[in-house]
Amino acid sequence: MRQSQKTEPQADRLSRIGLENRKYTRVRSTDYGKGKGMSVTIQDLVLDRNNLNQAYLRVKRNKGAAGIDGMTVFDLLQYLRENKVELITSLRDGSYKPSPVKRVEIPKPNGGVRKLGIPTVVDRMVQQAVAQVLMPIFEQIFSDNSFGFRPHRGAQDAIARVVDLYNQGYRRVVDLDLKAYFDNVNHDLMIKYLQQYIDDSWTLKLIRKFLTSGVLDHGLFAKSDKGTPQGGPLSPLLANIYLNELDKELTRRGHHFVRYADDCNIYVKSQRAGERVMRSITKFLGFSLGVDRNAAYARPAKQSQQRVKKTLKLLTKRNRGVSLTRMFEEIQQKMRGWLQYYSIGKLTGFIQRLDQWLRARIRQYIWKQWKKLKTKVTNLQRLGLSYRDAYVFASTRKGYWRTAHSKTLSYSLTNRKLEHLGLINLSKTLQSIQK
Repeated sequence: MRQSQKTEPQADRLSRIGLENRKYTRVRSTDYGKGKGMSVTIQDLVLDRNNLNQAYLRVKRNKGAAGIDGMTVFDLLQYLRENKVELITSLRDGSYKPSPVKRVEIPKPNGGVRKLGIPTVVDRMVQQAVAQVLMPIFEQIFSDNSFGFRPHRGAQDAIARVVDLYNQGYRRVVDLDLKAYFDNVNHDLMIKYLQQYIDDSWTLKLIRKFLTSGVLDHGLFAKSDKGTPQGGPLSPLLANIYLNELDKELTRRGHHFVRYADDCNIYVKSQRAGERVMRSITKFLGFSLGVDRNAAYARPAKQSQQRVKKTLKLLTKRNRGVSLTRMFEEIQQKMRGWLQYYSIGKLTGFIQRLDQWLRARIRQYIWKQWKKLKTKVTNLQRLGLSYRDAYVFASTRKGYWRTAHSKTLSYSLTNRKLEHLGLINLSKTLQSIQK
């Protein structure tokens, strides 16, 4: 069992900083091919015959249910004998396409269900091959306070660390409950965190393919624009890479903590210290705490609200000169991820106000695009105004922002019309996420 430490040794900490600043495109290998100590790419290591054989044996040993194609682990060997060359070629040239995962629901001991995504056995083998190469790289980087989904570490080690901290006087706990963590991982952030250490486009593209392969649930296909489904060999490693950013911040702040997968506890010596840490950590995660007559609740921190509004302001600058289609796509891409992350908080009022403000920004942008008097009159007539009313309104000398808030533009460029053109309805999207 691993010995507990009060603080990370200085030499180890400095070493880890060096590792975090290193990006891996090539890896030093002492047993790859005939040469000793030659430099090889991550792709070479993943597709190495020995690595693929080990991945096959691991998948077979773990057994598990078949994916959507019905192939079992007992069918895998014959499939590989017949299709090995095509499989490796498709992986090497980037044409390999993972299948959607099969949705399976497992009852939780305390009620509810845990949603698993079962990849096909071929996809499981490929994921296992990638995980076997990446795991040693990230094991040099991961925090000593993280225990879940890691080799030679487990629940007993985590408990021993907790006991040690308690004996040192850290008897108050700040419990971080990362609700539905696996279902809400942001794919763009996941790739960004990987890029901090992996400067290899082949690996990053392959991982993104697995993240976005989709789900087949009772015969119905659904896109996967967030989350890393539990059930694949790669998901536990990706979960730790994602949450390593939290570990780094907690370490930087000097906190004593223990994390096991998505369960994280911070240990302090007093109630007052615990309340202070809880406030600061919820702020770091982008949330603040509110309290009503019933209980405390999470909500986006003011800084988070200000940042997202600033981003939307930049996307909707009236002199950008991009098409509405492109602008609406950029807004949707940004806001879907933002709403998914903050959907566990109380934010209905803020989103309703943001919706109104965003629509006014779009009306302002459209009004600026029309430019000439004749164009304004023509477009207003198309939206239902008479020629006389359109001409009078088009001749206004009011500024763009005041015009965007006018009744005439609100009644002609209605909310429904903007939504039809492709503008995301933030309130409706939030409601669908929170269902």
